[in-house]
Amino acid sequence: MAEEKSLVQIPKFEGHYDHWSELMENLIKANCLWYIVEHGVGEPRPGITLNDAQQKQLYSNRIKDHQVKHILFQALEREVFEQILDRSSSKVIWETMKSKFGDNSRVKRSMLSSLRREFEVLAMKNDESVTAYFARVMSVSNKMRRNGETMTDSKIVEKILRTLTDKFTYIVVSIEEAQDTENMTIDEL
Repeated sequence: MAEEKSLVQIPKFEGHYDHWSELMENLIKANCLWYIVEHGVGEPRPGITLNDAQQKQLYSNRIKDHQVKHILFQALEREVFEQILDRSSSKVIWETMKSKFGDNSRVKRSMLSSLRREFEVLAMKNDESVTAYFARVMSVSNKMRRNGETMTDSKIVEKILRTLTDKFTYIVVSIEEAQDTENMTIDEL
């Protein structure tokens, strides 16, 4: 019986580097190719003569580098692709993406500032389900964590309990009476 291969969807880069890079790193690691991104192909210095085993290894690494580049090229829209001037290796492409879109501390500080404000004003809407509200709070919390904010479960639990609509007041009171909300996880809530 033939093995059935599932098609893997390549995550498209849509401007959110942290999320995209985690997805891509996981995909590349799942294909056992991450070492090529981390260490490069290992091209020999000019004038160095390689034995047969070393030549085979170099050829294999070059093929693997092309596989990773193929994955990266599929993930990038044309506008982003054209911003990468040196496309000689997957390592160079990865580091270019990281420097252009990733490690910008001013952008992260600015984003974190707006996310803190968004977190502060979050409140459950009257027509919103508890599940949908949890999802909104967790979305903002996770974005804050990705940008360097320390978000403890107790802070998120407290925020949710404080900002539920009035119809949940009796439930909030009973949770606070029966449980230690300081040590409660989000899943327990």
